[in-house]
Amino acid sequence: MVMRDRRSRGQVGEVIARQLLEDYGYEILERNVRVGRLELDIIAREDEDIVIVEVKTRWSQSYGSPELSITRAKRRNLRQAALIYLEKQGWQDSTWRIDVLAIQMQGNKPLHWEIFQDCIEDES
Repeated sequence: MVMRDRRSRGQVGEVIARQLLEDYGYEILERNVRVGRLELDIIAREDEDIVIVEVKTRWSQSYGSPELSITRAKRRNLRQAALIYLEKQGWQDSTWRIDVLAIQMQGNKPLHWEIFQDCIEDES
């Protein structure tokens, strides 16, 4: 029952995320892309840039705002997965970035959202 609830919440969050990104001019290319054991939530294009979008959705403030859940390990994994994905696509020479879309939900509606552009940098 809990897993089913989590899954349905995740699906609602994904639909909201795609709509918000499209409203802001992102062209969605792919979603839920597996790169080994890692997953890239959304691959999009904004103007000439390839954008890897990590979506974080919260229905409660109990654990803080959504963007706070992007740990150092998560940032490192996102960057690694993005580099592998871009190379597989032949886009390694393209201009690209990683954005985070943080969404605070109330029921099935977004209460607040923010796009943090180009916020994952090489930390090595």
